[in-house]
Amino acid sequence: MRRAAFAVAAGAMAVSLAACGSAKESGGGSAKASGSAKKGDAIKVGLLLPENQTARYEKFDRPMIEKKVKELTNGKGQVVYANAKQDASLQNQQVDTMITNKVDVLIVDAVDAAAIKNSVQKAKDQGIPVVAYDRLAQGPIDAYTSFDNETVGKTQGEALLKALGSKAKSGKIVMMNGSSTDPNAAQFKKGAHEVLDGKVNVGKEYDTKEWKPENANSNMEGAISALGKNNLVGVYSANDGMAGGIITALKAAGISNIPVTGQDAELAGVQRIVSGEQYMSVYKPYAPEAAAAAEMAVDLAQGKPLSVAKDKVDSPTTKQVPSVLVPVTALTKDNIKDTVVKDGVYTIPDICTAQYKAACDKIGLK
Repeated sequence: MRRAAFAVAAGAMAVSLAACGSAKESGGGSAKASGSAKKGDAIKVGLLLPENQTARYEKFDRPMIEKKVKELTNGKGQVVYANAKQDASLQNQQVDTMITNKVDVLIVDAVDAAAIKNSVQKAKDQGIPVVAYDRLAQGPIDAYTSFDNETVGKTQGEALLKALGSKAKSGKIVMMNGSSTDPNAAQFKKGAHEVLDGKVNVGKEYDTKEWKPENANSNMEGAISALGKNNLVGVYSANDGMAGGIITALKAAGISNIPVTGQDAELAGVQRIVSGEQYMSVYKPYAPEAAAAAEMAVDLAQGKPLSVAKDKVDSPTTKQVPSVLVPVTALTKDNIKDTVVKDGVYTIPDICTAQYKAACDKIGLK
């Protein structure tokens, strides 16, 4: 089944090139690896991912990038991998190790976008180009791929409003944002506020340390205590992992049937949507994102133009970064079959285990 998820990469790239959102259109990227001669297929790609608590990184991003690099280099390219386990200092050390190991290019999903800046500069000083993956790292990055993050927040906010309907201002909602060290979290929050402000009453709002479900759970317990369980009408959760912690707190307080949002279409999140515990998630197709990162990394390592990067975005430190932004979809119980199942991310047996079979049958997921 996992192989099926990989197979969508090539086809989905056509979607990714549409590059939606707030990025500025460009005439096509032409950045090249600085100071390095053109290389053949025997390149070494350093891949640094930020943590292993969110299911996507080990199950999807890493194997997809590894597979695409192999495809683009006729099996000769090597991916050297490290996971920072949510430790920004460790990730900086990992960059140093990658430099020592003389990688030809780095793909970096930063734990802390600001804290990685000096390490990005170190790599650049050694002639190693850097692709910022999923999060817009600071420093002299050469390319970037992610999703339109404000659109993600807007998608979540719009879904929450739809679920609340006429009850939108009848009580309080809680906003459980992501980590303050993640620039994506700020963009999700901004997009959500653009949709929700003036249309709901925000009773409590949190920036959740390290995106951890247990921290979201603790925050939610505090919100319930402060606001009263009878006054809650919904929860904006920035991702599925935190939604799990939030829903655990809601259940413990005897609260049910209020909409909770999410993001990442994690299997547990999809199953909660099937059962009705979670209202929605944001489906972000990882295949085109991973494929874009691999293609840009290989191009940079080989000194080729970045033909895949049709957009440009600005970071706090670098302007007009060649970029690929991938569209997203609101995932609800109504379109599970047309999204994660159709794209081969999960099979129906993956989702509809014995615990969820009755709920799957009820919504026609067979």
